[in-house]
Amino acid sequence: MRPIKNIHGDKAPHWVGDGFYVKTLINHLDDNPHFNYSHTDPFLLFDYGKPTTFDPNPNYKTQPHGVGQHPHKGFETVTIAYEGEISHADSVGGQGIIQKGDVQWMTAGRGIMHEEFHSEAFGQRGGVFSMVQLWVNLPSAHKLTDPNYQSIKRADLPIVELIDSSNPNHQTTIIGKAAIIAGAWQEIRGAANTFTPINLWDIELHTAGATTLKVPNTHNTLLLVQEGELLVNGTSVSAGNLIQFDAPTQHRTDGQAQQTLATDNIELHYPATENGKQAPVKLLLLSGEPIGEPVAGYGPFVMNTQEELRQTFRDYQTGNFVK
Repeated sequence: MRPIKNIHGDKAPHWVGDGFYVKTLINHLDDNPHFNYSHTDPFLLFDYGKPTTFDPNPNYKTQPHGVGQHPHKGFETVTIAYEGEISHADSVGGQGIIQKGDVQWMTAGRGIMHEEFHSEAFGQRGGVFSMVQLWVNLPSAHKLTDPNYQSIKRADLPIVELIDSSNPNHQTTIIGKAAIIAGAWQEIRGAANTFTPINLWDIELHTAGATTLKVPNTHNTLLLVQEGELLVNGTSVSAGNLIQFDAPTQHRTDGQAQQTLATDNIELHYPATENGKQAPVKLLLLSGEPIGEPVAGYGPFVMNTQEELRQTFRDYQTGNFVK
């Protein structure tokens, strides 16, 4: 079993623009000896947007809630819409709407200008809005790759049924499901293509019981409780908290790259309620093989050296950023 090292969730929420009310649970710029980029590599930043109710926006066409055009370079952003809809557009002609359950995997690479707003339909009707956004680092060999999108619909995500392992009668009881966004669940491959080995599993438990997640023992591993409350390795964790597990027990070598790597277990237990009614618990598992390269970052730019970072700022200030 991979032990829990820390549980992070005490960050104060803040607004990103006027459309995204989030807690930043990971930030590679934080200088915290107990929780910094060496513990989350290849994950740079993680914004958790708890369910928030928005009134209908009377100016939904001309003044949508969100964030106007801003740059990104040197990494990827992954956005998951749990409730509501997000409209996006960029400097290279990409645009679209991320609907409930959808995933957008944007590779900023050598540079892109990007904007994100509530969709017109959501702005007009209002309602509950909930999302997460993850920044994934790119290794130096791919820092300057061309910008790209992977727009992944919920219907295109492979779904794995989670079986109750606590049933004393050995009956097959399904207690939830996992949508495999990236990586693999045993032989089932996720929908997203990644530059380095990453697992991203969107998990929902709807029935009391227990189940086991198996993660590579070469990966940094984190687990977000998006909604609800449950026991993780025997520890009670509630919504808005990010679990940091102990460091990987093994490190990949050239020889291991051709082998099936060993896994560590994470035990989930969803206790029964007194009234027998179970509100779904939503989780997001993140695991990734550390890139192990130096990081020079500031704001929306993440490079490997300070000189590369200074050149990026010069390009941005002189209008050469996306050329």
